[in-house]
Amino acid sequence: MPDRFREEDAQSTNWRLRISLALLAVFVIVFSYGLLYRWAMATFANEQISMVHSIRVVIEILTTAGFGGDTAAWENDVVGIVVLFMNISGVLFVFLAIPLFAVPMFRQALDTSPPTTTNLTDHVIICGHSAMDDVLRDELESAERPYLFVDSDPDEVTRLIADGDNAIYGNAERVKTLENANAEHAAALVADLDDETNPTVILSAARVNPDMKIVSVTDTHEAVPHHRYAGADEVVISKESLGESLAMRAMKTVSERFQEAIDAENGDRFQEYLVVEGSELVGKEIRDVDLFPEQGITVIGGWFGAKFLVSPRPETIIQENSILLVAGAHEALEEAGARRLPSHHGHPSRVVVAGYGDVGRAAAQTMQSEDIATTIVDSTNMLDVDVVGDITTRQTLVDADLSEARSILLTVDDDATAIYSAIIIKQIEPDIEVIARANDEENVWKLYNAGADYVLSLPSVTGEILAATLIDKETILTPHDKFEFTCTNAPAVVGQSLVEADLRNKTGCTVVGVERDGELLTNLGPSFTIESGDVLIAAGEPSAIHEFRRLVRNVCE
Repeated sequence: MPDRFREEDAQSTNWRLRISLALLAVFVIVFSYGLLYRWAMATFANEQISMVHSIRVVIEILTTAGFGGDTAAWENDVVGIVVLFMNISGVLFVFLAIPLFAVPMFRQALDTSPPTTTNLTDHVIICGHSAMDDVLRDELESAERPYLFVDSDPDEVTRLIADGDNAIYGNAERVKTLENANAEHAAALVADLDDETNPTVILSAARVNPDMKIVSVTDTHEAVPHHRYAGADEVVISKESLGESLAMRAMKTVSERFQEAIDAENGDRFQEYLVVEGSELVGKEIRDVDLFPEQGITVIGGWFGAKFLVSPRPETIIQENSILLVAGAHEALEEAGARRLPSHHGHPSRVVVAGYGDVGRAAAQTMQSEDIATTIVDSTNMLDVDVVGDITTRQTLVDADLSEARSILLTVDDDATAIYSAIIIKQIEPDIEVIARANDEENVWKLYNAGADYVLSLPSVTGEILAATLIDKETILTPHDKFEFTCTNAPAVVGQSLVEADLRNKTGCTVVGVERDGELLTNLGPSFTIESGDVLIAAGEPSAIHEFRRLVRNVCE
């Protein structure tokens, strides 16, 4: 059960307890007064009355609703004093109970202001809310990590709570707000406001909990040293990360990385397929696609949003615009409505970068550092720009010489411009790979439908990078990661099953296949046993690959 619902249940239980105690107190008072009145009537007025009669009279006295036929007996001074005591105590009870109990109860019932405190522990505090944070939230929920949004807009907090999110209202720059967010017992904090405000949040967070991991988000590289000086443990540069991620794709596709690790001579053995809108694969779990076993197709991995899953689980749902890395009969996938993505094999190495803002500059610099030729296109004449012009005009695209380029990166800071450009580019040069940036997640499918082959949104990339930073128990491979495939024999784990070897937990790498007697085996279950002569194929980051090779070969490299 989510912690938000636990808090609501606790509040509901608290009010039920208070109401129950109040009713019990009324019952005790009425019953006690009933006994007192009955005793006074019998002792001093010499009248025997039933307990029911006594309680009825007590209620009349306490509520001042009127009196019955016992008034003649009240001529006795002692009985009169008892009645007078009950009268006065009843009035005091009404005047005290209403302001102390009834009014607060009604006020809280009618109060629609969002909560300002939480009892969550070991949680991730997310200061601010954006589309990027929604991606992070989904990953945290998947990893069963509690989280809490802190936002200064009460309407936004109310909406988040209505959507089932944990959220409180407050100014994250203030120490008191972070104390109310229980930052003292939090695992981490994400500052996602703006470049100038985030350092204030960081300083307050470090004051409340010096041991808490603090991650900040910024648009520009210039802000990084300021955020680190304030106390951030990690700083994610959203636009720079997106540009580097787009460049990683332009330099080498996942299928090319996998091909290099397996068999460089078998160029068509592995391919990437885009599951486009309308494909019969959309919405199905991998295990429910009859096409795969019937045609001998193996899903080795795939891009699901901005996250690459190695050997995805059978219950993984194939979403629209997922990109599957497959081995097997490719033609059947095309008949099922999937689109084969272009390969860089045999194409020129030059890449056109359209848009030279923060994203485009980061992409160009990343490729240039790997000696890949680039042509920079921008509407403004500035240093390093090769072609000055509007990317939505045919003449500008002709000047960029797309026929002699293998890819074009649409890094313009406007989704409508990118969509229109993709349509024109595919008409001019249908075979060129179009890699596009999207600011709004809603426009990702529009770019794919416009002809783009690979699209990354700013929120999804940044959110996944944040998740990879905060979730230690799970390896999240993002487009920003330089993950690789490796192919190696494994004498140290011969005779062990994959579950016994536990290579993923020990090294951070995932075994995606085994070459045995010249055959590639990819449908590997936990009970799959490694035999002598097997060659393991695994995926992971470079440091994880190094550890994997060292462990399975039992050698120091």
